[in-house]
Amino acid sequence: MPSLPQLTHGSFVPLYRQIQQRLLDQIRSGALKPGEPIPSAQEIAATLGVSQMTVRQAIKSLCELGVVYSRQGKGTFVSGIKLEKDFRQVLSFSEDMKARGSMPRSKVLSFEIRHPSAEVIEALRLRAGENIIHLQRIRQANSVPMGIETSSLPLRACPDLLDKFDPRQSLYETLSERYGINMFVADEVAEAGLADGEVARLLRIAEGSPVFFFTRISYLQDGQPIEHVQSTYRGDRYKIVNRLTRRNHG
Repeated sequence: MPSLPQLTHGSFVPLYRQIQQRLLDQIRSGALKPGEPIPSAQEIAATLGVSQMTVRQAIKSLCELGVVYSRQGKGTFVSGIKLEKDFRQVLSFSEDMKARGSMPRSKVLSFEIRHPSAEVIEALRLRAGENIIHLQRIRQANSVPMGIETSSLPLRACPDLLDKFDPRQSLYETLSERYGINMFVADEVAEAGLADGEVARLLRIAEGSPVFFFTRISYLQDGQPIEHVQSTYRGDRYKIVNRLTRRNHG
């Protein structure tokens, strides 16, 4: 176990906060690397001379920050560095996480047939009276909540999706294999904002934390819009990257 500096007893800074900071310093310095387990509460408590309850409080606060994540029966592990949101590729969350070596998971909030909003009707060019499939999920990487994603699809494109699709799995994989639906290109808009109480609760972050709001419309190769997605992702776990080119006017 990397050595942890001793705590300052009697300080105005609570002991669990001191432990949290020492573990953060180990992670930032690279002494504890992404994917590696952190020492157990028992080990840390014995090393620093505090109760295991105090250590568990520190570890819980790190989990809430998304810096570490717990796996039941296996321990607590260091999360990866901030993920890049690349506008140059049309990838599902599952494809993106697997490409980064993370384990994608989803917590389903709703999966149902609905009447579309005016925004979705316009985005998907729906006819009067058409319904949509509404899928809202919390997207997780290695059990850490990363974002809330709401997808809307025309019901006519995949009428039996509710019966044939496990919403904890990859939507794009099912659309491709079962319905021959492949996202060809997408328009995506990103905005910065702050998490309200409900978003903060679902993503396990503090209310008012920075978040990214994404709105995406995906199209088939023939130009037909097929999916409308609204997502909220944690600002402490994502950064946006893009490649810009300058036109040669010479």
